[in-house]
Amino acid sequence: MELEYVNEHIGNKIKDLRNRNGLTQQELADRTELTKGFISQLERGQVSPSIVTLLDLIECLGTTASEFFKETEEEHVVFSEEGFFEKVDEAGNSIQWIVPTAQKYQMEPLLVVVQPHQSLEEDKPHDGEEFGYLISGRLKLYLGEEVYSVKAGESFYYPAKRKHHIENPDIIPAKFIWVSTPPTF
Repeated sequence: MELEYVNEHIGNKIKDLRNRNGLTQQELADRTELTKGFISQLERGQVSPSIVTLLDLIECLGTTASEFFKETEEEHVVFSEEGFFEKVDEAGNSIQWIVPTAQKYQMEPLLVVVQPHQSLEEDKPHDGEEFGYLISGRLKLYLGEEVYSVKAGESFYYPAKRKHHIENPDIIPAKFIWVSTPPTF
């Protein structure tokens, strides 16, 4: 890492903490026995503080060195098609992972298209629950020995403790959102 980047990064964090604490540069300088000019240069990344000075600043700003240097991952909230991952089977059925990092979360949303007169592979019983919302077409949901018909605009929800699979009995593709918790795909 270049020194300029490190200085700028430290300066931005110091300024952010100072502002969060409602302190002026002069107030922080007084608390740390530094000058206002030094605090200003530090916040702009123009100077490098000594380790002792930096630790003193961090303490005066009400945090610890480990918290100060902890890198926070930016929370990803909106996902676009460019990031989706798609798997298409030999029958042309597609499963799109519409939240690319869903495996690390509690649920896994998918966008699924089942071609006319095709079915998805049977899913063995597992822990968790599954939810679906049919956007278009029709589906047959096989859950254990039971068979359920699902029309566009309807949803389904079940514990996944029985074998289950989905088929499209119609002449048009069936498109639906499928959410599994915990992630299993």
